[in-house]
Amino acid sequence: MTEPSSAPAARVTGAGFDALFFASVAAVMAALARIAFFTPIEATQGAAQKIYYIHVPAALSAYLALIVMALMSLVYLWLHDDRADRMAESAGEVAFVFTTAVLVTGPLWGKPVWGAWWTWDARLSLTLFLWFITAAYLVLRGAVDDVRMRARYSAVLAVLAALLIPFIHLSVYLFRTLHPMPIVLKPELPSLPPEMLTTFAASTLAFLFFCGMLLRVRYRLALIRRLSEELA
Repeated sequence: MTEPSSAPAARVTGAGFDALFFASVAAVMAALARIAFFTPIEATQGAAQKIYYIHVPAALSAYLALIVMALMSLVYLWLHDDRADRMAESAGEVAFVFTTAVLVTGPLWGKPVWGAWWTWDARLSLTLFLWFITAAYLVLRGAVDDVRMRARYSAVLAVLAALLIPFIHLSVYLFRTLHPMPIVLKPELPSLPPEMLTTFAASTLAFLFFCGMLLRVRYRLALIRRLSEELA
């Protein structure tokens, strides 16, 4: 099942960076400004704790992109719809960006708090493993020439990547780890003061909005590439 070749040219070749994308960038910049200038410094961890408002929203954005990648992969395996495969590939690239952001901000936060850039505990190791799987997904997309075979193999790897998400979230409960327990995403009430909780909520919404717009732009690019191939 493929997209109709009669799709309106404007829908395919329209500008990828539109007002919504720039609005998402502005939302992230506003969130960063609130983090830097309008959020109180945590008493124990100091200014380093402010990385939390970037680290966790980046992780949630990575999870969102990975879930989209897995769901679209399942749709492709079921319906063999090329649009689902293109959306999965787009989500994989976005997930790789945000997972990289998680692995960069984590050590920047951990060094002043733990005294070490990295520890091989369960949460960190599983996140690194997820990063490698996402990277392998993207490498696989460029290594297999047969379109159908590439889509099938990639879909299976995408589903396996998404299955890691619950294990990563629960790892702090299942294993001894230096990584702190969740202080917002937990069954009990959040442990953050109201000002910090507001910052966390605003940053999370901004990052998820930005993630959604990156997915949208990347999928538009995939459509433009497909049109170019048809016209070549």
